[in-house]
Amino acid sequence: MQKSTRTTEEATVAVQFTDLPNALIACKVAVDLFDDSGVKARFEGLFRSFDPQVQFQYFRSFRRVRISFQDALAAAEARLRLHKTDLNGREMRLYFAQSVHIGGPHLEPPKPDKQFLISPPASPPVGWEQSPDARPVVNYDLLCAIAKLGPVDGTSRCPIGGDDQREWPPAKLCMVTSTSSTRPRPPPQAW
Repeated sequence: MQKSTRTTEEATVAVQFTDLPNALIACKVAVDLFDDSGVKARFEGLFRSFDPQVQFQYFRSFRRVRISFQDALAAAEARLRLHKTDLNGREMRLYFAQSVHIGGPHLEPPKPDKQFLISPPASPPVGWEQSPDARPVVNYDLLCAIAKLGPVDGTSRCPIGGDDQREWPPAKLCMVTSTSSTRPRPPPQAW
């Protein structure tokens, strides 16, 4: 019974460490690390104790260093022991690097779920014909009624006979002449 329990624990530990990445990112490192070779050698020596084949990539503008180990177990142990340690007067923070796997050598745009029509096509589809415009609708009865409401000075006319018999369609359109008016002036303002 003891043997099966130990095997289960070892399998669980192995699964956990294989899921971890094998690289760390050191954030907020001192600026001296990028300039001073003595500080750089001391920094690299901290990590070479966990893995002699470790590789370093320095990102000066971000004040970060990527540390790549041979296996995830060495990276996890280095993070546990060196996270938030003091390096040249600054606290160094270590985080696991996330690896991104892209399918091919070139980045492809994502597959569109829907094709949206952004603008109309440059030419009409094959077989499309423009429909003829409809004739405008003129309501002559309404025009005559509006003409009757106009001024009574004899300047408005309508082809309606005296006994209210109308021709259809009217032989002449209602003619309405209006007198020009001026815009009322605003009252003077007192300052």
